[in-house]
Amino acid sequence: MSSPKLMPLAVALFALGVVAIAAMFIAGEPGLPAWVFAAGWLLAPAGLALGVFGAVRNSRRQG
Repeated sequence: MSSPKLMPLAVALFALGVVAIAAMFIAGEPGLPAWVFAAGWLLAPAGLALGVFGAVRNSRRQG
């Protein structure tokens, strides 16, 4: 997967993770489904890591 295609995917993953984290705080209920916690715990860091990887890969290719 090329870097220009990698960055929108990274942004989407990060945004979904942030939405899941916000949903946990907005709901304020202790009985939320486990997938909400898993999404917040996994998607935001995965999107951030993928974005950093894509940016570094793109900068090395250009330089």
